Amino acid sequence: MRKVKITILKTTLNEELAEEYGVPGLSVCPMMKEGQVFYADYAKPEGFCDEAWKAIYQYVFALAHGAENELFYYGDWIREPGVAICSCNDGLRPVIMKLEATKVYSTV
Repeated sequence: MRKVKITILKTTLNEELAEEYGVPGLSVCPMMKEGQVFYADYAKPEGFCDEAWKAIYQYVFALAHGAENELFYYGDWIREPGVAICSCNDGLRPVIMKLEATKVYSTV
């Protein structure tokens, strides 16, 4: 099983929805920072948000188990094999992540 590199590309805030539905002073995700890098295989990395993990786990699993040469969704999404661009499921302040298959194998 390969390790998957998870890079936090962007933390966002939908200001219109946050104004309407969020608590006063809501800002971008306090857990994830742009540029952070995590490595995963089947388990959530230390310090990684639980909700974000639920949103990306299936892509991490696929990449860790051999989808590094495949294009997701029949090639109509991401142009580079072994890569997925995903976001967490926070509708007010989603975090955008890049998942990449690596050549590093897990010791598990």
